[in-house]
Amino acid sequence: MLIGYMRVSTDGDRQSTDLQRDALMSANVDERNIFEDKASGSKDDRVGLAQALEYVKEGDVLVVWKLDRLGRSLPHLIEIISHLKSKGVGFKSLTEGMDTSSPSGELLFHVFGALAQFERSLIQERVNAGLAAARKRGRIGGRPRAIAQEKMDAILEALNNGMSKAAVCRTFEVKRSTLIDTLKRSSELNDCSVIK
Repeated sequence: MLIGYMRVSTDGDRQSTDLQRDALMSANVDERNIFEDKASGSKDDRVGLAQALEYVKEGDVLVVWKLDRLGRSLPHLIEIISHLKSKGVGFKSLTEGMDTSSPSGELLFHVFGALAQFERSLIQERVNAGLAAARKRGRIGGRPRAIAQEKMDAILEALNNGMSKAAVCRTFEVKRSTLIDTLKRSSELNDCSVIK
């Protein structure tokens, strides 16, 4: 059985599902088996999509007018189609001519999967290169320091001279959890042996 899904980004008169509905019905999808959403594609909680994914069963084919109506990104699209495949459900996109029930459609799906993995690898590579460039210039990513460096130097000196952590917290007006976290982070960066 063919199950249709359509989506427009806004709820109102500005956007209509008429074009998508006509295309789905021309592809022999029964109007009673069409699910729809009027929500941004970036939203995870699309009721119509959830209903369609729950409704389909093994042997069915989920049909959309265009790929971007289904997924918010290539990885999200791959995730949905993989979920369908695990249930024994086919997928068809009318505009792109993708049909996972055919060998060429299955090949196209695997190409999309490879492209999604390639995209993730490129993003990770750029992030790592950016962090390395920042470290080279003396900047460390993450949150700003909770304790200023001058204050931290005085705290480390006091701890090395035998002052207890409780006394350090009172003297320097620092919360114990902040002190412990800062000392831990400091030891990870500088191999400091003050934490105990």
